[in-house]
Amino acid sequence: MSAQDRVIPSAEGIAASVRATKSKGLPPVHLWNPPFCGDLDMRIARDGTWFYLGTPIGRAPLVKLFSSILRKDGDRFFLVTPVEKVGITVDDAPFVATDFEASGEGAEQVLTFTTHVGDTAVAGPENPIRVERDAETGEPSPYVLVRANLEALIDRKSFYRLVEYGTTHVVDGTYWFGVWSGGAFFPIIPSDELPE
Repeated sequence: MSAQDRVIPSAEGIAASVRATKSKGLPPVHLWNPPFCGDLDMRIARDGTWFYLGTPIGRAPLVKLFSSILRKDGDRFFLVTPVEKVGITVDDAPFVATDFEASGEGAEQVLTFTTHVGDTAVAGPENPIRVERDAETGEPSPYVLVRANLEALIDRKSFYRLVEYGTTHVVDGTYWFGVWSGGAFFPIIPSDELPE
């Protein structure tokens, strides 16, 4: 039976994942090395919607479960259990940061992001923020690392709020507009490119 012929990961794989996690934390997918069982027709859209066989997965607990066994190896994404590993497609980032909280000020500021599946990430050296800009339009796409090579696209409303916490800082001799969090400065745009 191919990966496409069954709902993946299998009930056996999910049960093994749950048993492997004795605490309320995430399953230790980084420790598992099961055989590759093929690619699934499963996709995570840029807005964070999960699709199976072209149909949105509407059950939030199921999406949360799948997201807990997601792993990125190289440039590919996989759902991993102790007994199987299947490839899936991710259009952009696997998560979407839908909100954040800020505490402190200046270099002492701490930004804590929440994703659409309930994960939290405190931006800092271990969970950096980065901004990619479209080469043609200059449109920014901001991301924050959530866990182990898995990023969240910061949604537009949160990014607009984030800019309110921005300041100018010199990085490698260049003035940048960006944000502080967890003792690290994250550049967003060179200061001389800011709109007047």
